[in-house]
Amino acid sequence: MITITTTEALAAFCSRAAKAPYVTVDTEFLRERTYYSKLCLIQLALPGKAEEDAVLVDPILGSDMDLAPLYDLFRNEAVVKVFHAARQDLEIFYIEGGVIPKPLFDTQVAAMVCGFGEQVGYETLVRKLAKAQVDKTSRFTDWSRRPLSEAQQTYALADVTHLRVVYEALAADLAKSGRHHWVEEEMAVLTAPETYVTKPEDAWLKVRTRTHSGRFLAIVRELARFREDYAQSRNVPRNRVMKDDALLEIASLKPATVGDLGKARLVLREARKGDIAEGIIAAVKAGLAVPADALPKPVVGEQLQVNPALADLLRVLLKAKAESAGVAAKLIATASDLDALAAGKRDSAALRGWRNEVFGEDAMKLCEGKIALAAKGNQVQVIPL
Repeated sequence: MITITTTEALAAFCSRAAKAPYVTVDTEFLRERTYYSKLCLIQLALPGKAEEDAVLVDPILGSDMDLAPLYDLFRNEAVVKVFHAARQDLEIFYIEGGVIPKPLFDTQVAAMVCGFGEQVGYETLVRKLAKAQVDKTSRFTDWSRRPLSEAQQTYALADVTHLRVVYEALAADLAKSGRHHWVEEEMAVLTAPETYVTKPEDAWLKVRTRTHSGRFLAIVRELARFREDYAQSRNVPRNRVMKDDALLEIASLKPATVGDLGKARLVLREARKGDIAEGIIAAVKAGLAVPADALPKPVVGEQLQVNPALADLLRVLLKAKAESAGVAAKLIATASDLDALAAGKRDSAALRGWRNEVFGEDAMKLCEGKIALAAKGNQVQVIPL
């Protein structure tokens, strides 16, 4: 096994990779004690069977190593970057290096397009396509500790070596079916930088509350903003600053001083003093100072007038279309998408791109009474009217 710990060795590997059609990529990281993921290991593999075609890049042992050659490879659009369930890996590279690998191929998404079901796991794909087994014994490793054992290194490399076979099989399937552009459409969200940015001013939208008072929500907004700012700037988990239940309790109590904060039952001990306590009090004051005409409004889902019979028919049609196309139904449309269509909404993602080809066109015809559904044995047939 080859472990890269220097910028020169990384640049040499990436120079070779720049001539390859694709590179498979995975990471190992920790996030339990930090706001941002701590990158512990990067696994890379090129097409081929030679030992030098699969490497571990160790940013912990190589603390002086510059990852710029890798980021240059990620920007090289002549080389496909292959991941499985890429979102967390991409977030790390975007935060660490300000780069999102392109072009991107996510084998989990591709597998859903190729009929392997919803959110299929890596082990399943390896078993079915690579005819191999993944040793799971090192799954819960503390990847920040050194040295890594041979078993840990073998486990880590398997995440990219088997991925080569999985990628090639899925890519061939997509080429045969003409569905490669379906996967490319799905990559748009994963390659959008805003996917990986959490704005402190919007953090309150993720706090669940049953209270619709504008003043209460203003305080929640300021507390959530402070918590996010504090957690990001000090790289600590947001729950180490203040948990949601404590945030809501503070918004109800509206403490005016640090002493008042001591009356809150759910506030962590370290949040009752120092910078956190001062920040909480300042946030409460800011929320109380918001003018009445600028108070936030509760985020309430639109009350749709759903035609339940039509929604049921759309579900039957979706199941039939998904089975016929060999695509995971959830990838085509969600339950809320179907309810929106049954309520007369026409801005659904199910009516755009490849989804429209597979399901949307007939879904619209069903909504407009232009087709009917009939059962024939175990199959559902579409009948023009």
